[in-house]
Amino acid sequence: MSAETPAAAGQFTRRRQQFRAWRGARPFWAGLFVALGGLPIAYFPYANLQIGHLTLAMSTTAGAGSLIIGVLLVVLGISLWFQKHVRVFAGVAAILLALVSIPVSNLGGFLIGFLFALVGGAMAVSWVPGEPPQAEPPLEGKGTDGAPEGVVPAAGDTAFPGLGKPGTQAGGPAVPGPRGGVDDGEPSQVLTAPGAHDLSGTSPANGANGRHSAG
Repeated sequence: MSAETPAAAGQFTRRRQQFRAWRGARPFWAGLFVALGGLPIAYFPYANLQIGHLTLAMSTTAGAGSLIIGVLLVVLGISLWFQKHVRVFAGVAAILLALVSIPVSNLGGFLIGFLFALVGGAMAVSWVPGEPPQAEPPLEGKGTDGAPEGVVPAAGDTAFPGLGKPGTQAGGPAVPGPRGGVDDGEPSQVLTAPGAHDLSGTSPANGANGRHSAG
């Protein structure tokens, strides 16, 4: 492998990318089909088929008309490559010439040229230039951390950890609970047996008025 091989490969890649960009900015395939459709239409009326010692001529009385139709189709195909603004006119003209070639040029070059020109003309009429992608505008009305302004995150929201959970306060001190510890978000409950009295003399069964002396 020579030292010039990587440079040649890079140049080939660059040429291929340039051709791809050039091809994407115009109806390339439409022009190719139209030009290919004109070749059999212009060729078959002047061709001679040799079968052994027998020569079969496929020329007709309208041989000049076939040549004109074929040349016009080739010119329209090349025009679609270099003059893309005439794509509608060239497409319609290619379709009309393909239809005229059926009675004039051996059924449109034995239907080969007719089909190529018809498909290419339809592609030329329907082709439109592409639009470059537009940048998205910046999002408006968003608060910090991507949350909308004035919206409080719900409890358990994974997108905003630590916010909206019970017993937590954003930026505030811890609040002591009824049991003297830090409030963990659960209500304080006094677990007593039925009928038992606490040291304060208050019975849960009697309510606030059932006071007994310890004794």
